Amino acid sequence: MIHDLAHINSEARIGKNVTIGPFTTVAKDVVIGDGTWIGPNATIMDGARIGKNCKIFPGAVVSGIPQDLKFVGEITTLEVGDNTIIRECVTLNRGTKAKNKTVIGNNCLIMAYTHVAHDCIIGNNCILVNNVALAGEVVIHDFAILAGHTLVHQFVHIGAYVMIGGAGKVRIDVPPYIKADREPLSYVGVNSIGLRRRGFSNEKINEIQDIYRILYLQNLNNSQALIEIEKKIPSSPERDEIMDFFRKSTRGVIRSS
Repeated sequence: MIHDLAHINSEARIGKNVTIGPFTTVAKDVVIGDGTWIGPNATIMDGARIGKNCKIFPGAVVSGIPQDLKFVGEITTLEVGDNTIIRECVTLNRGTKAKNKTVIGNNCLIMAYTHVAHDCIIGNNCILVNNVALAGEVVIHDFAILAGHTLVHQFVHIGAYVMIGGAGKVRIDVPPYIKADREPLSYVGVNSIGLRRRGFSNEKINEIQDIYRILYLQNLNNSQALIEIEKKIPSSPERDEIMDFFRKSTRGVIRSS
């Protein structure tokens, strides 16, 4: 159902069983998937690509022009996957020529007043709690949770299954499967509770803990620690993902407190 007081450009592509509330504006270059609900007073701007069965709450601005002085009007997009919830007053900026798109995956929860800047890539099943702010070109992998008021510097990578404590200042990369907190942001342990909730076995969690003991508790630099891990921990998807994350980091990786 589209309310009579909504303003919908005639060229916007809107799927089946979509609900759009009063005083919401939908621009021309917009695609909205089947079953999506958009409440009143939302703004869906050019470049928005919204998946199926999403929910967008009042005051949200989806696919706003990037807050980047290098942006010169290039045609870019903001892509939102299926079943993602965008709460009140969230601002999601579309991409720039850096990556041409900002992406938010499937089954994400983006809570009220969160800001996602240009060219960010957010994986599936992520939760960004109230007032999280991401600078440009941040990458967040699947199942990560950023607690309220977390601030993330541009170009930072955050690994899968990470839990970042409230009001964290994320200046450099955060590797997968861990909890991070304190100031400066530091490794405070493996996210064992989160991993169990996602079906990881005790054996797998113990393996991940063994890897991070070598990385953070044996007074080795990263290069030395990675050599030790290769010697002592058999190859597995989780081991290789952690090692690959450390090797590819260009900003540096957080340390233990």
